[in-house]
Amino acid sequence: MYPDISLAEARDKVHEARKMLANDLDPGADKQNKKRARKLAAANTFEAIAREWFQKNSKKWVDSHGGRVLNRLEKDVFPYVGSRPITELSAPEILAVLQRIENRGAIETAHRSHQNFGQIFRYAIASGYAQNDPCPHLRGALKPVQQRHHASIVDPKKIGELLRAINSYEGFYVTKCALRFAPLVFP
Repeated sequence: MYPDISLAEARDKVHEARKMLANDLDPGADKQNKKRARKLAAANTFEAIAREWFQKNSKKWVDSHGGRVLNRLEKDVFPYVGSRPITELSAPEILAVLQRIENRGAIETAHRSHQNFGQIFRYAIASGYAQNDPCPHLRGALKPVQQRHHASIVDPKKIGELLRAINSYEGFYVTKCALRFAPLVFP
């Protein structure tokens, strides 16, 4: 205590404690309340709540999807805002994290991370960890994902080859029926 706190600081603390006692407040209880609040804030970090959200939702996901979500959070989100209390995160801070992902060219990953942020905040609100979700304010702040259209066969000769390949398919009967039905309804 002595080398860390000077005599003047110790006198100030005693003076503050006497003021609290004069106002019918218990300095020991106040110190415990502050300690409890710090502990609660440490437990309510974005990373702790995100991991709790992940544990609850990962049971209904395929393992590969759950792995991708957790990897995205650990790689792109937790290093920047994971240690912050969830109640202190603001839209500009979240946008900075998303733009960091976007700037490296991973636009779709930035959009997916935005979705994960929103899901985590909705979970935090429902669980009583947070009061509001700053994510809706970020709508339109990221570059749009470029749509890629899948190639289709337009040459009649190539369509004939495809139909012959379907007829010669020797796999499961149900699959063969589905393949033969698909050209009739043009999904």
